[in-house]
Amino acid sequence: MEQTSANDPVIEFRNVAYALPGGQQLLSGLNLQVRRGETLVLLGRSGSGKTTTLKLVNRLLTPTGGEVHVNGAPTAESDVIRLRRSIGYVIQEVGLFPHFTVERNIGLVPQIEGWTSERVHRRVEELLRMVGLDAQLASRYPHQLSGGQRQRVGVARALAADPAIVLMDEPFGALDALTRDQLQREFLSLQLRLNKTVVFVTHDLREALRLASRIALMEAGRLVTILSPEDFLRSSDPLASAYVRAFRDGLDSAVNRGAS
Repeated sequence: MEQTSANDPVIEFRNVAYALPGGQQLLSGLNLQVRRGETLVLLGRSGSGKTTTLKLVNRLLTPTGGEVHVNGAPTAESDVIRLRRSIGYVIQEVGLFPHFTVERNIGLVPQIEGWTSERVHRRVEELLRMVGLDAQLASRYPHQLSGGQRQRVGVARALAADPAIVLMDEPFGALDALTRDQLQREFLSLQLRLNKTVVFVTHDLREALRLASRIALMEAGRLVTILSPEDFLRSSDPLASAYVRAFRDGLDSAVNRGAS
């Protein structure tokens, strides 16, 4: 494993490509670094390569070209089970085990890692408080929870073993506007406290502007530009301006519709 310093990227894509077995190219020439403690938002339309990029980090997919490095080591040379257990993963559909209680869902990875039952129980209680849920929900099953509660449990599960890296794929996309707003605020509060390295996928510019340290705009399997939220709103980069402007125009239209 390579030696890393505090200034080295936690995640790095080095000229990464990904193609389906039939030859369809989903990603090409991707060079991208994710800094320690930042929330990098992958923004783009459907089919732009956001989720493919995310899945390459924890080896749910393997690059067909180039290399992905996590903590200085190529993921292709890493033990895939250890890699995935060291990375939190939150998806839109939550993916909770329906026959497990909330406590068993959250405590699954710590239990696999050999934590004692008492330690797992304390961790579950701590995480339920952290994500704004009552400890009494620990004995319930996913079908007994609201959508917002299930999503909070999904976040708690991703944080259970205290991973340094968290991947989030449209985690709030299926929720109503009010719940989504609340969970975005809670995410910001959690990130201030926990300082995780987060890669967050969304197609929603408002969400990206609210949550991101930096926004990586993707289109047709390529990285268009990486900008801070402030720079994204005022970008005049001639190479990226058409794509950036399209997202900004869409945001302006939505704001105007809401005001009318």
